[in-house]
Amino acid sequence: MTSYFSLAYLGLFLPAVILLYSILPQKHRWKVLLGASYLFFWSISGKLLLYLVYSTCSIHYFGIWMNAIQSERDRLLLETEKQNKKAVKANYQRKLRQIVTAAILLQIGVLLVLKYADFFGTNINSLLAVLKVPFALPIPQFILPIGISFYTLQAASYLFDVYRGTVHADRNIFRLALFLSFFPQIMEGPICRYSQTCAQLWEGEKIQFANLTSGCQRILYGLMKKVVVADRLNIFIQNVFTDFNEHDGGVTAIAMVLYTCQLYMDFSGTMDCVIGTAEIFGVQLPENFKQPFFSKSISDFWTRWHITLGTWFRDYIFYPVSMSKPLKRLTVSARKRLGNHFGPLLAGAVALFCVWICNGLWHGAGWKYIFFGMYHFALILTANITEPFVKTCAEKLHINRQSTAYHCIQVVKTTILVCFGELFFRAHGLRAGLYMFRNIFTGFSLKTIKDGSIFTLGMDKHDFLIVFVAVLIVFTIGVLRERGINVRGKLSEKNTAVRWAVSYALILFIIIFGAYGAGYIPVEPIYANF
Repeated sequence: MTSYFSLAYLGLFLPAVILLYSILPQKHRWKVLLGASYLFFWSISGKLLLYLVYSTCSIHYFGIWMNAIQSERDRLLLETEKQNKKAVKANYQRKLRQIVTAAILLQIGVLLVLKYADFFGTNINSLLAVLKVPFALPIPQFILPIGISFYTLQAASYLFDVYRGTVHADRNIFRLALFLSFFPQIMEGPICRYSQTCAQLWEGEKIQFANLTSGCQRILYGLMKKVVVADRLNIFIQNVFTDFNEHDGGVTAIAMVLYTCQLYMDFSGTMDCVIGTAEIFGVQLPENFKQPFFSKSISDFWTRWHITLGTWFRDYIFYPVSMSKPLKRLTVSARKRLGNHFGPLLAGAVALFCVWICNGLWHGAGWKYIFFGMYHFALILTANITEPFVKTCAEKLHINRQSTAYHCIQVVKTTILVCFGELFFRAHGLRAGLYMFRNIFTGFSLKTIKDGSIFTLGMDKHDFLIVFVAVLIVFTIGVLRERGINVRGKLSEKNTAVRWAVSYALILFIIIFGAYGAGYIPVEPIYANF
């Protein structure tokens, strides 16, 4: 059961959980969800489940400890004279900062050791070899628990929120365990905050028929994205990216675009399945995508793609760094010298750099991931710096930046920039990515397309046609959503015959055109590895 789209999950595990959840009294339903979550995690990671237990116990203990310190502070403040309250607050704030720092280091430390020990150890040894130092660090090999990058960020957000006082520490360790391990989201997110889902998970609301049908519809939609598109593209993408130096620039460019499409269909399709599953149990998870390929800029793109990761970095890295005392002083000084636009950008650039170096490394231990982060950092920073110049040029050239034509140009430009970023993201290392990037411009040719040999790389004409139709369906739904039309809401208003006709049509489309069986290799959950 390594995927939310496996027969074991959709045909056996999920129906069994729904049935058991439905027949038990409300006060015991949380036990079904918790038991199912731990069983699901154990089926994927085995004894590595202990890491999840460690995270749960750790945040439970540190959360209660911080609450105790906060309660002690509040009692003392009531008894303290006004002139001494500032000193009391500062003293307790220092204690809380020390505790939350230790707690976060224990959470992030496990992730760093398990995920990055090999990368950093290898690079340090390479540096020592260049310096001719007769010593090499031993590099341990670790097996990574599935979804550790996701539940670690959830655990960290809980600790930060308790520290800030926006969340009261939960004394019920089972409630925290369910919050961290909820089976639909443990593998690929979305990254939830305690205040968003914990109460919903614990309440054990009765499964409503409307939630069941709506949730199943969304699961089917995600299944279509995954099985019809992402899995069908897999062989072509593998062939081109594996033998990257054997193809011309035209094929490389097509593979780059198709991988961007595959990644979106795989990840957003998984989110459809995850959110649809949670909806069945009456749990509303935050959306992780909002039509990202309608974005007008890279900044806009990252408010629409992997939204919960972006908001996590914004709330727990960008704001704390940019609002720190040293950067506040830097902003004041820079504003006097550089003006109101460029002055704040200096401190903002420092915070933005921290976000994107973390974003790159979060995705994986490798130079290509660091490059991926720095690529987006450079694009966003450049856009921020040049905004006054672009605005002035548009005014002088009488270009209406609110026009549909300008909007379309911006969307196309952003999509192209995103595709190049994903080229490095998928490439077998940074050198391979640089070679493929260069090849698109220096070795571009349409020969492979003209002579039809492109159809020998894992996809024939019919495969391309099926992908085109499926992408067109997703694009049309995206256009409607972008215009504020709730597609599922509109569908729910139709009569029963229409609703079931649409559902059956989607099922038949998946059965007939899904990529499975001999010759097809299902895509492993792409983001589960990050």
